[in-house]
Amino acid sequence: MKKGQQFHFFPVIIICAAFALLSVALIGQQYYGTSSADSRLSILPADSFQSVSPDTAEALGKESSLGTECLVLVNSTEENSVLAEADIRALFKQLKVNADFVDVSKETIPSFASYEKVVTALVEYGILGERAYDLMDWVFEGGGLMVYFPPQGDLFFRALGVQMGIQESGWSMYELTGIRFKSDLILGGQGKDFSIEESFESSLTLDLTSDCTVHIVSANERELPLLWERRHGEGKVVFMNFGIMGKSYRGLYAAAYSLLSDAFCWPVINASSFYIDDFPSPIPAGTSSYIERDYGISIADFYTGVWWPDLLELAEEYGIRYSGMIIESYSDQTEAPFDVNMNTQRFSYFGSSLLKNGGEIGLHGYNHIPLCFEGFAPEDTQTGIRETYEYDYWNTREDMSASIQELIRFTSELFSGASLQVYSPPANILSSEGRQLLTEDFPQIKAIAGVYSEGGLEYTQEFKVAEDGIIETPRVISGLVINSYMELSALSELNLHYVNSHYQTPDEVLNADPGAQDGWKSMKESFQEYLGWLYGAAADIRNLTASEMAGAVQRWYYLDVEQTVTEDEIILKLDHFQDEGFLFLRINERPPEDPETCITGGSLQDMGGGLYLVTATSDHIVIQRGRE
Repeated sequence: MKKGQQFHFFPVIIICAAFALLSVALIGQQYYGTSSADSRLSILPADSFQSVSPDTAEALGKESSLGTECLVLVNSTEENSVLAEADIRALFKQLKVNADFVDVSKETIPSFASYEKVVTALVEYGILGERAYDLMDWVFEGGGLMVYFPPQGDLFFRALGVQMGIQESGWSMYELTGIRFKSDLILGGQGKDFSIEESFESSLTLDLTSDCTVHIVSANERELPLLWERRHGEGKVVFMNFGIMGKSYRGLYAAAYSLLSDAFCWPVINASSFYIDDFPSPIPAGTSSYIERDYGISIADFYTGVWWPDLLELAEEYGIRYSGMIIESYSDQTEAPFDVNMNTQRFSYFGSSLLKNGGEIGLHGYNHIPLCFEGFAPEDTQTGIRETYEYDYWNTREDMSASIQELIRFTSELFSGASLQVYSPPANILSSEGRQLLTEDFPQIKAIAGVYSEGGLEYTQEFKVAEDGIIETPRVISGLVINSYMELSALSELNLHYVNSHYQTPDEVLNADPGAQDGWKSMKESFQEYLGWLYGAAADIRNLTASEMAGAVQRWYYLDVEQTVTEDEIILKLDHFQDEGFLFLRINERPPEDPETCITGGSLQDMGGGLYLVTATSDHIVIQRGRE
């Protein structure tokens, strides 16, 4: 070969050498990544909680073995009261609070002296008659009263309102479009207004006496008081002039309830998790108008050279450990045997990089067709409206099961050692038949990650362990552009469960609706703004993968706390304590002088606003109270 010919082939030799080095790097990444895939916080075997009867596991969150601390007064003839009762029951289940519910339209009100706290959820207070005055006398003697939502302002209530700190009130209700925090009661609340998307006339127009401590007001010049507390004799009144209920606001109501006594403690999860659905997955060919506009490259090159490096940069900055929920194909195939995806190079690259950076791989689907049979979305019998289902159906249970088997085979061959313990439903849709199949056919699946907010066909969840042993770990917010509804949801969950649970999908950068029209840089900045808020409010929250989140939820779900407050101590006795436990403790009177030395059986972290994070190392914790 002549010298010129040798030079002519030199670029080809360079390209081949580079490809060989890339292949070695991919193999190395895969080996290194799978070796770090083991969870740092494992999911415990079911028999770890043998002291809890399987028949009562679901009821544990509703009815603990502890005493009844609260009386809730409701009226089944009032629509708002009925809605509030459901809201309070759901909230108390998460707080592990035992309460007696009394329907004042049908039942006799028991003695207030039998309870530490009373919650009223009534539109008209005249139905209480003389017992209303007994209630305020009981508060004066040392009881804690929470008004759960504003009444209609009837004359009877106006007479009571003076003792609750209401100097003057109007007859009309106020439309609440946003909230503002005037104290540090709410973790992550100060310095930022939160908008309410679906506002309505929900709050009483009123003015307060000067001896009230106001925590939340409307986010405008009016600053209408929405949450305040007031001393009444030896007791306290906490008033929620809010009127909007639901999952996205539970954390606000939990904080309000925690103000009623000298101290109040409840178990929390302490976990921050970030899921990426459809990742790894087949990458669309070609380009996108937004990516072409801003970068002039293909979708594949954008994911490899821009999107993923940017997400890893954020992960390094904030300690995030992503959980990628893998999908093998975007085909519409619903009959076995299923086509095997042989194009695995990018699967290997992204999956190995994910694992190498402390992440985890979970299951999403063979394709993006939810586990549903025909008829999954029937018409509502009352409205006649059928929810829109935009996907194909599966014909048989066997085909449905075979698709998950193929996904597990595909993933396990690429990433040996990946535990694949968590499943997130495609499109967040999962039928009861699909849910049962996962439990019966795939025992390695320990948790399902659906969504938290109700609505549509989506598989909505509470944080809990289901009767069949599956751990329910809902994602609370989604997307890189966090809207006002999700901001409030994130705030609420940070204050109720001490949780952040977020998911995104790679194709958000291709679709106009989530904000792709503004460009990836804008989307990334929006996401980074959320991360700055989250870790600014909760700098030490644990960054967990999907299965670790499940392990944290499992431990939290079974944990129960009995609290005793003496003159000098706060004593916490934990039931079903395993290897770790976390609790929020609100101390309203005589906070400890030195959080580091005042506690035995755990550690205490001051979160501000009277809120402390207790990290339990024992099932018996003692906290020394401060001086008067």
